[in-house]
Amino acid sequence: MTSKNLKARDIMHRDVRCIPPDRSLREAAQLMRELDVGALPICDNDRLGGMITDRDIVVRCIAEGGDPGRVRAGELAQGTPRWIDADADVQEVLDTMERHQIKRLPVIDTQAGMRLVGIISEAEIARNLSDEKIAEFVGKVYTPH
Repeated sequence: MTSKNLKARDIMHRDVRCIPPDRSLREAAQLMRELDVGALPICDNDRLGGMITDRDIVVRCIAEGGDPGRVRAGELAQGTPRWIDADADVQEVLDTMERHQIKRLPVIDTQAGMRLVGIISEAEIARNLSDEKIAEFVGKVYTPH
């Protein structure tokens, strides 16, 4: 299958774990450590409510004097999270990540009731796309506009 035919579902990481919005940031950090990831989707019954990163925990909680044992993951979820439909083509995935300068993109199955089914990060892009596409992506996402 060429990158022109690839869909988001073809390259996504399927074994995605969520943190419920009522769980503490300490629990989120522990889950990140256990999974060896830097971000977690915030979900309520497989419904995406946001994303939380290790940087969010440090900058938006700890650096501001917050207690990660008391602050809830849902408190850091702001705005509408960016996501992509599982059937979107890979170019749409790249365009979305580039346009919003995001490094992790949740994948939603719109035909299964808006359920979170995966996530796409730089690792999935690196494993599945050509060197040319990777270079183009890196140049756009990591270069300030």
